[in-house]
Amino acid sequence: MFAAESMVRTLINQGVELCFTNPGTSEMHMVAALDRVEGMQSVLCLFEGVATGAADGYARMSGKPACTLLHLGPGLANGLANLHNAKRAFAPVLNIVGDHAIAHRPLDAPLTSDVEAVCAPMSRWVGTVKSSAEVSTMAIEAVRQSYGPARGVASLVLPADCAWSNDEPDVLPKAEMPPLNPVPGNVTSKAAEALKNAKNPIIYVGGTACLDAGLQAAGRIAEKLDCRLVMETFAPRVSRGAGRVSTTRLNYFAEQAAEDLKDCDLLLVAGSKSPVSFFAYPGVESKLTPEGAKLVHLGGPADDITAALEEVAVRIEAPAAPTLPERNFAPDLINEDEPLNPGYVGLSLWRHMPDDSVICDDATTSGMGIYPWLENGPPHEWLCLTGGAIGMGMPLAVGAAFGAPDSQVFALCGDGAAAYTLQALWTQAREKQNVINVVFANHSYLVLNFELDRVGAGEPGPAAKAMLDLSNPKMDWVKLSEGFGVPAVRARTVGQFDKALQDALKASNNAEGPQLIVAEI
Repeated sequence: MFAAESMVRTLINQGVELCFTNPGTSEMHMVAALDRVEGMQSVLCLFEGVATGAADGYARMSGKPACTLLHLGPGLANGLANLHNAKRAFAPVLNIVGDHAIAHRPLDAPLTSDVEAVCAPMSRWVGTVKSSAEVSTMAIEAVRQSYGPARGVASLVLPADCAWSNDEPDVLPKAEMPPLNPVPGNVTSKAAEALKNAKNPIIYVGGTACLDAGLQAAGRIAEKLDCRLVMETFAPRVSRGAGRVSTTRLNYFAEQAAEDLKDCDLLLVAGSKSPVSFFAYPGVESKLTPEGAKLVHLGGPADDITAALEEVAVRIEAPAAPTLPERNFAPDLINEDEPLNPGYVGLSLWRHMPDDSVICDDATTSGMGIYPWLENGPPHEWLCLTGGAIGMGMPLAVGAAFGAPDSQVFALCGDGAAAYTLQALWTQAREKQNVINVVFANHSYLVLNFELDRVGAGEPGPAAKAMLDLSNPKMDWVKLSEGFGVPAVRARTVGQFDKALQDALKASNNAEGPQLIVAEI
């Protein structure tokens, strides 16, 4: 038995059941181990950014890590952007990164690099196997580090000779993983007292506080105090729709975000950090806490923020459950020949989306146009672009479909973002996943056109405009999708999109695999 087999068996014992892989020569013994050992499914991805984004989506929906299997420093580097998103989502992800055999490293072969240094910026923990005897213990440590104290990306470097050794290290049983940190009673009591004494407080939630249980607790507090409940702009996962507490989503643009928080005299931060603008702008304040407002930090992503909110709710004698709005139903389709826009896409989703769907939002401007329409529609989970690194939507949907196999998954993607990681379509087709991809084809980096105007860089000339333009040539997303094995249709009008969505859902219900709709807007 290769040492790699001990690692795989040990990972399975820790509940790691899925590996998103794009291996190379140095990982071949891990490939062989995944073939020989039952209990871990391997999923091939054509690009490492798909593998890392898929691991993020799986973690957000399942609450536990999948692993990736990546080839040396360059292979890992191809996946770093979506690891940045995973890190910002505090998603438990385990990277296994192959490296040259220990004796081979000093020879400086062409693919030699400082793998640990490449891992470091997007990992909350990096470890390296020093000998074959360590493969099982280091595997457990990597899983443990992905769980806490702050959940996140753990990267384990595995030299080839440590994997190919036939020393047969022990296969280790399940180990205890660290829980979220309890919030001390004195913190919750001070927060409750501060809330009771405030005249116009705001509860600002993020992280796990945006899941159903956390929102229920925050909603109880907001109802008791008759105050605003605001959530961070890009929460990892938001429980939304009928039967869920509604929140105001902090606006993306700094000036509008400041309006969302203005006039409050206390900002209770739960599950996140105090809000700041996404970028700096000339003459605009980056810190969004209103001047003069008291800032009370209840806890962050490493803390059991739901329990803390529940304790605060009890301390202020909030109702046992918040009052929830009744489910709203979408109006019938009218004006079928009107040109399509994101709002109409939102209305179609409202009409037809199954309960308990999962939406992976990588559509930036178009996603913001869809989001409000589903506020009290079908219950669903909305996964946000946590780190702002576009190219997340389709890979995230791959992982979400594994993490929530009974749910309909949607990937909402801008055409510029989708072009980063369209290889995910191939994996969706290979695995016959229940994913409906919507690509918003505005043939532009539209949000950057807004930003160019906002940053005060002057009137854009032809060169500046060309750098943000995707229309020369236009990408043909029907052909691109079909080339990766995913059926696709184009929709230019409201009626065409509504029909395309219904047809895609019918195909998904018949287990026909992924579909793609090009929304020409």
